[in-house]
Amino acid sequence: MSHIVVLPGDGIGPEVTGAAVRVLTAAAARFGLTLTFGTHPIGAHALREAGSPLPDATLAACRAADAVLLGAVGDPAFDRAPREQRPERGLLRLRAELGVFANLRPAAAYPVLSGTGPFAAGHLAGVDLLIVRELAGGLYYGEPRGMAADGRSAVNTMRYSAGEVARVARVAFEAARRRRRRVTSVDKANVLEASQLWRETVEEVSHDYPDVALDHLYVDACAMLLILEPRRFDVVLTENLFGDILSDEAGALVGSLGLLPSASLGPGPGLYEPVHGSAPVLAGRDAANPIGAIASAAMLLRHSLGQDAAATAIERAIGAALDEGLRTADLAGGKPSCSCTAMAATIAATVSDS
Repeated sequence: MSHIVVLPGDGIGPEVTGAAVRVLTAAAARFGLTLTFGTHPIGAHALREAGSPLPDATLAACRAADAVLLGAVGDPAFDRAPREQRPERGLLRLRAELGVFANLRPAAAYPVLSGTGPFAAGHLAGVDLLIVRELAGGLYYGEPRGMAADGRSAVNTMRYSAGEVARVARVAFEAARRRRRRVTSVDKANVLEASQLWRETVEEVSHDYPDVALDHLYVDACAMLLILEPRRFDVVLTENLFGDILSDEAGALVGSLGLLPSASLGPGPGLYEPVHGSAPVLAGRDAANPIGAIASAAMLLRHSLGQDAAATAIERAIGAALDEGLRTADLAGGKPSCSCTAMAATIAATVSDS
């Protein structure tokens, strides 16, 4: 029996996590798995309910779980709140408390969507990349940080140790061995000392992986080449801020942020969440794309529970739903052919019948 903590969060989070749990339940029945679920608040919902973006009870439940499935955090009502009282602080603290340091963000183009976005048909053929984002350091966590008392200046610190870089680099090289054996490390080593350390450390780690090719790109060049030559990339390894930005660009590349899942891994329970945000404008309309959350659930099965067959069944069911012409609003230019609920129902039914 495996216990999964569900953190619906804010905006469309409850809708997409509900869809993911529906598909997980179908996969459990199909493959004879026993899954239990517990739901807890995080983000703005938790602030309103408990006065904290990550209540102690939520954190304790996550630490005791086999895996954590998160929807999204964020609410414009808290945009001017003190830093520790913003929904996003709950997520950042959760990542730190769980010790997750490697964020895996796959982005693969679905052939059926080719030519429906801004790119010419054929440009995305064969695009299948994995961004490995360092998740525990850099500007998001570095000290000192803060706003001056007069509100007229501010500081953030980009800090990395060689050990932090080496451990996430090994995750990227190991992933590349299971894929096409190429790692592109992304930094800004021509300007930043932290990036110089990053590059030197990645080079050192690469000596343990002579079967994996390594190249380096500055982050601005990588951003350009993701659009111009997306097929050149296999595994992209980068630090926290750069990975956040580049993975959003990858979402635009393959058709929508709503398609992209992620897995955050470390020594304890894995944290799984779609790459998209809380999208409050869509909340309550049954219009969100649940594929990112459902694909995150597939990653949960694979990485935390060791259920590769069940994960593959979900991923194939997602492709089948798209092949059937199902499109939420983000994939249909504002003219959807299905709702969030309908997309989840179709994928769950396909998993059950596979």
